[in-house]
Amino acid sequence: MLNGRRVLLIISGGIAAYKSLELIRRLRERGVHVRPILTAGGAQFITSLSVSALAHETCYTDLFSLTAKSEMGHLRLAHETDLVVVAPASADLLAKMANGIADDLASTALLATDRPVMIAPAMNTRMWQAAATQRNVTRLEADGVQRIGPADGALAENESGPGRMAEPADILAAIEACFAQPGPLAGRRALVTSGPTIEAIDPVRYIANQSSGKQGHAIAAACARLGAGVTLVSGPSLEPDPEGVEVVRVESANDMLAACEGALPVDVAVCAAAVADWRVGQAATQKLKKGARSGGANRLPSLELVENPDILATLSRPGPARPRLVVGFAAETEDLIENASRKLAAKGCDWIVANDVSPATGTFGGETNRVHLLTGGDPPLVEDWPAASKTDVAERLSARIADALAATGGP
Repeated sequence: MLNGRRVLLIISGGIAAYKSLELIRRLRERGVHVRPILTAGGAQFITSLSVSALAHETCYTDLFSLTAKSEMGHLRLAHETDLVVVAPASADLLAKMANGIADDLASTALLATDRPVMIAPAMNTRMWQAAATQRNVTRLEADGVQRIGPADGALAENESGPGRMAEPADILAAIEACFAQPGPLAGRRALVTSGPTIEAIDPVRYIANQSSGKQGHAIAAACARLGAGVTLVSGPSLEPDPEGVEVVRVESANDMLAACEGALPVDVAVCAAAVADWRVGQAATQKLKKGARSGGANRLPSLELVENPDILATLSRPGPARPRLVVGFAAETEDLIENASRKLAAKGCDWIVANDVSPATGTFGGETNRVHLLTGGDPPLVEDWPAASKTDVAERLSARIADALAATGGP
């Protein structure tokens, strides 16, 4: 249920911060990707080193130390998650949340997020029962914030009463309940291709391209988070396998086509891989040598190239095995929309995601992408999406896929 989910965990000030370390451990055991934010108050009780070691992630602390290139900005932290959990939630942070104050990383991320938020309050009994705190909690609950606890029990300073943070096991159960609702792609099967293909010249050399697989892997992960059963067919890539996704590793275009056909039937196929257009007709079985010298120069070997199979066109071909929705990618360096429109018509797919991969854009291997979605019609409808992280692009595309499948009906 939790495998592959992403939780932004905000740890604010209070002795109960030590329990958050146990919560991180339990979430990690269940395959949750935890990104932690430790407030200045929280750092008085536990260290960022402990948090980072358990989360296997950077522990973020300072709003103004984050940069778009070297770290994750606060807007990305707020958005690239499935749930924000504040545990412990101090009276001070609850007041900031209720009144829209954003003066540090934690409060800024909370104000910026559009994802569900869960709080686990922890404080002295008199602080919890104070009229201001109760007003703040009432306002937060009216805003849709989920609350667990506080419990009644022993507190610091030899006191007892309501204000004790819920136990990690109880918070974990609440998180599981939050994710219990099926996603919009629940019961659907998705096929995603990613990365480059490599075509052997000889046992040492090959033809390839600069695709990193970041966008395709992000799409597979996003579809899985929406509940789909996902098969990711990937060429050689350094990207980690997405959680909760079946990964089939291939090298050549022929291998990728065979893996894709083996994954059918599916409801949707997203062909994000940068498949090599050509391969060597007959790859050498031994390493090619420079050859005999002639007239003071080495004789260059001649390579005879043949076309690779067209995976997108094959999956788009009418027939009982055709996915209900086939999405292709058009990576271009010039005449982006014109070339993408021609590809949409020629391949027979339903949508094309067009992006400019000119060296100046930094798209290949980069963290961001700017795409244009082409759908149906003659000429096709073109949606210009703003530049965004590849994760954001993947989530937006996956949501559109879910809407399209729901609109066409069927199981």
